[in-house]
Amino acid sequence: MQVTRRGVAIGAAAGGGLLIAWYLMPRSYPVPLTASRGEHVFGAWLKIAEDGVVTVAIPQIEMGQGITTLLPQIVAQELGADWRQIAIEPAPISGAYPNIPLAGKWMALWDPVAAGFTDTTDAMQVERFAQSSRFNATADGTSIAAYEMPCREAAAAARAMLAQEAASRWDASWEECQVSGGIVSLGENRATFGELAVGAAEWSPPDPPPLRPDEPAAGELPAIADAPAQFPRIDLPSKVDGSYQFAGDVRLPGMVFAAIRHGGNDGAQLTGFDAEAAQRISGVVGAVKSKKWLAVAATTWWTAEKALDAMKPQFKIAFPVSSEDIEARLDTMVDGGGSFRIAETGFGEEAMTRVDKARRYEIEPAPAAPLETATAAARFEDGQLDLWIASQAPEQARAAAAAAIGIAVEDVALYPMPAGGSFDARLEHDHAIEIATIAKELGRPVQLTWSRRDEMVGARPRNPAYVLIGAQLSQGDANIEALRLRIACPPAALEFGERLFNNQTSSAAVRESAGKKDPLACEGAVPPYRLPSVVVDHIPVEIGMPVGRVRGNSNTYTAFAIESFLDEIVRDGGREPLSYRMAMLGDDIRMAACLQRAAQMAEWNGGADQSGQGLACHRIGDAATGGRIACVATARQAEGGVRVTRLSVAVDIGRIINPDIARQQIEGGLIFGIGIALGNSVRFRAGLPESFEYGELGVPALADSPEIDVAFITSSAAPADPGELGTVVAPPAIANALFSATGLRLRRLPLLSGGI
Repeated sequence: MQVTRRGVAIGAAAGGGLLIAWYLMPRSYPVPLTASRGEHVFGAWLKIAEDGVVTVAIPQIEMGQGITTLLPQIVAQELGADWRQIAIEPAPISGAYPNIPLAGKWMALWDPVAAGFTDTTDAMQVERFAQSSRFNATADGTSIAAYEMPCREAAAAARAMLAQEAASRWDASWEECQVSGGIVSLGENRATFGELAVGAAEWSPPDPPPLRPDEPAAGELPAIADAPAQFPRIDLPSKVDGSYQFAGDVRLPGMVFAAIRHGGNDGAQLTGFDAEAAQRISGVVGAVKSKKWLAVAATTWWTAEKALDAMKPQFKIAFPVSSEDIEARLDTMVDGGGSFRIAETGFGEEAMTRVDKARRYEIEPAPAAPLETATAAARFEDGQLDLWIASQAPEQARAAAAAAIGIAVEDVALYPMPAGGSFDARLEHDHAIEIATIAKELGRPVQLTWSRRDEMVGARPRNPAYVLIGAQLSQGDANIEALRLRIACPPAALEFGERLFNNQTSSAAVRESAGKKDPLACEGAVPPYRLPSVVVDHIPVEIGMPVGRVRGNSNTYTAFAIESFLDEIVRDGGREPLSYRMAMLGDDIRMAACLQRAAQMAEWNGGADQSGQGLACHRIGDAATGGRIACVATARQAEGGVRVTRLSVAVDIGRIINPDIARQQIEGGLIFGIGIALGNSVRFRAGLPESFEYGELGVPALADSPEIDVAFITSSAAPADPGELGTVVAPPAIANALFSATGLRLRRLPLLSGGI
């Protein structure tokens, strides 16, 4: 297959032009796919077998968001394939699958010096970095932005090659051929993909690939003859019958099973354990210790776990931080700490000459707490490591595992596995380092599974934040003339970047990022409203413990603070919440449509006292491409606490590829958001969570799930990610509903952490 690469014009500068030219110059990569018997490779994205099966390579981790259906659907629609003949396989780690949008968003994390030099040089460096470092991380809802067009181009190229082969047999022009339902046809002539695959693979496609003239909306291009135009999830049947394979399902000859104990935080050190206790337990095959953890391997995981209990490992805690310590630091810094300017819009800081209303909102740390704990399997033989792991950043996990045992990255073969859940927890690669070390020390295949206790200890919670908001209001109608936010929180994204890209330990990452400006830690702080002046300042706070990424990330606390604050202005000023927001939207017709639709669905009554209705909206991303959501929550006091009875939601995520998956993501995000709002806080003492029990988190059960109505606004905008929107809009909508129902204003997440 011919590969076209855009030429790059580079001006040489004295003393540095040659180096820059080499760094920015595009490179080509070998086709990473390998054909099995009867298969034929069509570029980096798909294979077509002689039985007609089309296999699509997926360079993103499946963790419930449906990417193993979305990308194949894009290929099937562009190719004209029969959906019943679509198969998938994890894509090999390769520079052929760069996640360029995510690399661009995170540029300040991997190259803080060069970031922001010029738009042109940034774009060139981002592309070069993503390709050369094989960066295909799954995060921030960038999968479709990164891979929709490459999938379409690959499918269009394959479609042309199939048509060329068919036309050569029929002595016709390939442009006249029709491709649909896995069949190439011209008049009375018909040939299946399988019949054409051998010859088609030898053709070179036109350059550029002939994309279909119109991007088909979901369901408009039937993939199955005489059937509804639907694309059911590929992974659904195997998840229902239990045959879907996760890292915990891997079985290797001679494999043993390992359990592990971690100290209270990254600075903790293993100081002692009772080695003889393990020797008295049948089935134990070995123990591996590190400065920071102790692992035991046995013939069953339960035996290994019981051996660890008997060994009673002891750790010295380097940073015995408590929740009270964290809160004291945030409390001090939010009022008077030094800050960095993150954003300044409209008339800027000078517009605020007085503060008519100010409120503080407090957000506690929150764990990702996926149901599936960190799990990996590994085999180390002849200086090479085979690694089966669920990782959102597989190349970074691969490099970290190689560094841990002193081998080259090329000597690590990583087999990407799906995650039962992640919520960004699998962006970290601690368990890759641990399993590599254990496998090398034991000299036999091993599977490591963290207990729930160690998931709570070893995983890093979403950072806490204190948000102080002040507003200058117009006299009489309480319209916002100027808005200022001071966000006190750790530079969480910078800290995460040190771990991901520089393979730093948590304590080193905290040191490297301390006191630095972090715009990503304040994402979502500029609201979607057209206000005369908005100023956002970040106050970096060192809280004494590492933090990480959790679904929603900074948008969780910026949405909660802003939408709660608006509700307070509305209530105190005697205004109506819906019309107040609508008046501030300016020309954002898409958000206005969401607000109106959500209100209509909920039979919005103005949020009057005792109605139990609360309204909130939020945008993730910029005005041109961001996804919008509006939510009306209905809540009431119930025996033993508070119950959310209904969530009415309207969403604009642009062009929707798969409505079923989009709905699943919105609904799942809303349930996650209920957990953030009404779940239990995680308190820390001496560097450890006070409870390790999953049940203590207050995760919503089926009985806690309200009626959920979701409506999608028709839009021709580029697709936006639905996965985070419900998560961040639910907490403020519920908080505002609780105020309407009870008259109590709750300014802390979780909402009931201080009681009601």
